[in-house]
Amino acid sequence: MNSIFTTKNITLAIAILLIIITMIGWWWSFEPDVKDVQLNAKRTAETNQHEVVVGYTTTVALIDVMDTLLHKPGGYISNDILPPGLVMDNIPSWEFGALEMSRDLALAMRKDFSRSQSQSVENQFLTKAQPSLNFDSNRWLLPSTEGEYEDAIEQLIAYRDDLANKDTNSSQFFARADNLREYLKQVEKRLGSLSQKLAASVGTESLNLDLAGDPANRSSTPQANVIKNKTSWFELDNNFYEARGACWAMLHFLKAIEVDFAVVLQKKNAEVSLQQIIRELEATQDTVFSPMILNGDGFGLLANHSLVMANYISRANAALIELSELLNQG
Repeated sequence: MNSIFTTKNITLAIAILLIIITMIGWWWSFEPDVKDVQLNAKRTAETNQHEVVVGYTTTVALIDVMDTLLHKPGGYISNDILPPGLVMDNIPSWEFGALEMSRDLALAMRKDFSRSQSQSVENQFLTKAQPSLNFDSNRWLLPSTEGEYEDAIEQLIAYRDDLANKDTNSSQFFARADNLREYLKQVEKRLGSLSQKLAASVGTESLNLDLAGDPANRSSTPQANVIKNKTSWFELDNNFYEARGACWAMLHFLKAIEVDFAVVLQKKNAEVSLQQIIRELEATQDTVFSPMILNGDGFGLLANHSLVMANYISRANAALIELSELLNQG
């Protein structure tokens, strides 16, 4: 009788533990809201007695995105080795998408925004922050991923403070059309990749256009004339949430760029183009009411959330290309 009673207690304890873990995982699975980057920059400046100079809003946006990744409910989950983080895949995919966009911006700040010309010296803070953000996103042993990203945030804060310091000119942010165009080119490639992965949810066949345009083009190895793309059922939700996280981060960065590059955008008559991109990306953050990411055929009975996301991203990417062309005009 005692052994049966003990077994029942153990079973009950395990059931309660599983319920607790499930509830914690459900709480951790909520995605952070999009913040008002301009208001956040003003509050940060007031707290630190700074003036909101050119580049301040963009830097604060990058800091805030990375800080949110590390300190949202559950913290940074991608490198968890215990449940519930260990068995969660949607939020880790979301984190990776936001992280990739943050890495792109940090690189652009290091090699373009903070430099007046190609022969100028790199900023001392950004040369430390950018490599730290490229640290392995899944490492939990020392040095941990969180520790490296915290170091990156500290260097970005130092860069932010130096920007606002009127007594020194060691840190600069140059809001020029050519700098912004270089950054947007990288974003175009990132969004294009995400769109292609999402579109492959229904399985597609496309002609190989890799060498189109020049008969002298060559590739390392032979390639098929027709390329078949089909996302594994197990990767559907991962690709969806990676794209969703990337768009979440990109929204913050483009809204900050709208502030810091206001004069450039006005001169190029490109404010509306940027605002349209922001609208498309905002649509990617709408609430997903389905308990799972559906993968219906293009015109089937069930919805295909991946195709809907791909549509918004493709429209945003097309508008980005148009914006780049506007910035390239005299």
